[in-house]
Amino acid sequence: MTRLLPLLLVVLLAGCDADERFVAIDEVPVPADAVAVGEGASTGTFTVDCGRNETRHLNADNMVIAPGKPFGAHHTHEYVGNVSTDHTSTDQSLAAAPTTCAGGDLSTYYWPVLRLTDRGGHDAHAPGGGAHGNTGEVLAPATVAVSFTGSPVGKVVPMPRFLRMITGDPAALTSGSGTAKWSCTGYEDRHTDRYPMCGDGRRVLRTYDFPSCWDGRNTDSASHRAHTAFPAANGACPQGTFPIPRLRVRVAYDVPSGRPFALDSFPEQNRDPRTDHAMFVNVMPDALMARIAACLNQGGTCS
Repeated sequence: MTRLLPLLLVVLLAGCDADERFVAIDEVPVPADAVAVGEGASTGTFTVDCGRNETRHLNADNMVIAPGKPFGAHHTHEYVGNVSTDHTSTDQSLAAAPTTCAGGDLSTYYWPVLRLTDRGGHDAHAPGGGAHGNTGEVLAPATVAVSFTGSPVGKVVPMPRFLRMITGDPAALTSGSGTAKWSCTGYEDRHTDRYPMCGDGRRVLRTYDFPSCWDGRNTDSASHRAHTAFPAANGACPQGTFPIPRLRVRVAYDVPSGRPFALDSFPEQNRDPRTDHAMFVNVMPDALMARIAACLNQGGTCS
């Protein structure tokens, strides 16, 4: 009980009900066994080192959902990869910009920031920050891991350049949907859609698994989702779609013991943990994406 007192203080300071928004990680059940790997599966892994946003590339833009609109996200995003990403970005501007990723990966990867909510932040009165209800000090990631894996039921095809993808639902509080995955170091096999209480010495983890089935034609769609899909429970893609490398981004934070925290959200979503989400625009050179697909299909461990 003594160990949990600082964690319970986090909940009380955040002004929320522990049963609704926070959960002790050791109370989260271990999920069922993973999907069985079939004959001909693409079992490889490819990792990309994009740093952890050491340059603090932050803005309240969203080039996928609200292109051309400054502060169109209504909350602040954290970026790795392409250093130019903002509301003015286009395929052409991204392809001409530098990157924090190794190997020539010019892609952009981004998600809402995490904040310590018991003190003021740099943007206390600015759009995306306090002006949209997102108060607090932005907490920099301790690590960011970007990886690609294959399909348990067959080979993957390369993603097309400039493919846009979303995972999670920033309106999950009101829509009732969402795929948020929160966890803690040492408990990576457990995920919850609530803020995890990790205990001393363990990092808070956010895991973003992106759709891994593609319609074979489009790099975007009106909903920004319909051109991609998640596989079924058995790992198979829906009819008319093709398996592509499965992108996972995992972000870890050192949250000081006893300190309240929350992610940024739309004002009406009340910073609910279920609204966690991330975006990706593939700006890899075709040769690099082909190398990733080949590594996965051959069962390699590559970077």
